[in-house]
Amino acid sequence: MAKIKNLPKHEQPREKLIEKGVENLRDGELMAILLRTGIKGKNVLKVSEEILSKFPKKKLLSLDFQELSKIKGIGAGKACLLLAAFELTKRALDVEDNNLPMINSAKDAVAQLQELRTAKKEHFAVLYLNARNQLVCKETISIGTLNASLVHPREVFKPAIDCLASNIILAHNHPSGDVEASEEDIELTRRIKRAGDIIGIEVIQHIIISNNNYKIIE
Repeated sequence: MAKIKNLPKHEQPREKLIEKGVENLRDGELMAILLRTGIKGKNVLKVSEEILSKFPKKKLLSLDFQELSKIKGIGAGKACLLLAAFELTKRALDVEDNNLPMINSAKDAVAQLQELRTAKKEHFAVLYLNARNQLVCKETISIGTLNASLVHPREVFKPAIDCLASNIILAHNHPSGDVEASEEDIELTRRIKRAGDIIGIEVIQHIIISNNNYKIIE
């Protein structure tokens, strides 16, 4: 099978894009530009066409790294490139998974933690968000008096790593109704934020919730 560089210029995907514009390329040609190289016995156009015949475009967009990297002709490096291109496109078009709640404010976060308003004991919970601030996971880390021994950073960040979260929001309730932060609350927030800085997962905020109010720890 002819290598891409041996094809006539007007049939080479990159040359065609430059000459005629990206909108005039077929799906397989666009994929070929992203993949850049084929495999033994098949040029990149053939590989691209086979991938797209097996995986419709919408299906391809939903595949994760493990699934993409296992496709013959893609592998780990190209899977990273494709995932980056797909994600950038989704963000540019503001494409969201409608099944995942958006958390754009403390009010949105509190709406996901209504059970803390009426809890009789202190609950420490964490909301785990993806890079688009969508809620991907929620965990109760401890129940009882809030202190450093009950809430350890490893317990906070293990679910974040498991669900591939980019950011987290901390929250706990004060059954007394007072939403003022104690020195212990402030020190715990600082401790978890320091751990997040090391791991590379941002702690967006820590919210204290009562039965009729909430406050962000500064």
